[in-house]
Amino acid sequence: MKIIFIRHGDPDYVNDTLTEKGIREAKLLSDRTVNWPVTQFYCSPLGRAQKTASYTLEKAGREAVTHEWMKEFFYPVEDPVTGRVGVPWDFMPEYWTEIPQMYDKEGWKETDLYRSNPALLPAYAEVCEGIDDILASYGYRRHHNYYRNENHTDKSDKTNSTIVLFCHLGVICVMMSHLLGISPALLFHSLYLAPTSVTILGTEERRGNIAQFRAQVIGDTSHLARGGEPVSAAGYFTDVFQG
Repeated sequence: MKIIFIRHGDPDYVNDTLTEKGIREAKLLSDRTVNWPVTQFYCSPLGRAQKTASYTLEKAGREAVTHEWMKEFFYPVEDPVTGRVGVPWDFMPEYWTEIPQMYDKEGWKETDLYRSNPALLPAYAEVCEGIDDILASYGYRRHHNYYRNENHTDKSDKTNSTIVLFCHLGVICVMMSHLLGISPALLFHSLYLAPTSVTILGTEERRGNIAQFRAQVIGDTSHLARGGEPVSAAGYFTDVFQG
């Protein structure tokens, strides 16, 4: 099975839609995605993700399933260094890197920072449950820190399913942290996924029905390069390599 995460195009956050650049990006993306053998599309309810998905869905004659929990992971906390109140990432490295629990896939939940907003940890659990519910519908049920493929002897298309999720940088990091067993704090601060970038996780099933997710592609923007469209730096704090 393959999960393909796609971040929305260059955002107009004020109006929750895409900029003109974002529209160009989404159209170039649709040229890439239209011929993929996609079992099902899923989408965040937010406008910028819906707009990004619309070009692929219209071109492919498909519809997406929208899940509320796929919205951006916006559970504000106060940055202890800058005083900023906002998304639960973008913290200064001299702060978060000095907290050993931030590096632990379970320990981050015990930090004062992430416990300061009482809605944050339940929201994290909701996202994890949401992606697990989707995977279960294709026969992949979580067992401790890996999955069991209940269809491993079934030759149906479910075993080879490919699903595409149009959503947001933060919530993609949350889902990847759950699937790959990595602290989300590490992904929030160490991983940049550009607008309309493509990230692919696939299951390795080497023995029986035991399945482990492994990243094949992270943040690919080759469709933008082919179309002569620069990579957006939305959500990044340095120059983006163009090439």
